[in-house]
Amino acid sequence: MDDFGTGYSSLGLLHRNPVDVLKIDRSFVNAMGEKAEIVQTISTLAHQLGMDVVAEGVETPDQLERLREVGCGFGQEYRFSRPLTAEEVESLLIAAPS
Repeated sequence: MDDFGTGYSSLGLLHRNPVDVLKIDRSFVNAMGEKAEIVQTISTLAHQLGMDVVAEGVETPDQLERLREVGCGFGQEYRFSRPLTAEEVESLLIAAPS
């Protein structure tokens, strides 16, 4: 579920739809200095429901470290890579699988 905690995503949707990944909205990641509890809560909820967690908007080493501490297993944004085509992703994975 994209942008969990904002817009049209809600707790009710978790029971009505088959969801296996929660994506934490970048607004929560950006506010982790003041409101890390929200990111922690979303991560805990996802794990309790057997879901993976993705954080969007990961741009600094500090954000990445804090997300790892709360159990967020995946992240996206320029911290990792610019947007890639499918062919570029395949080449990247072949060249550096870890």
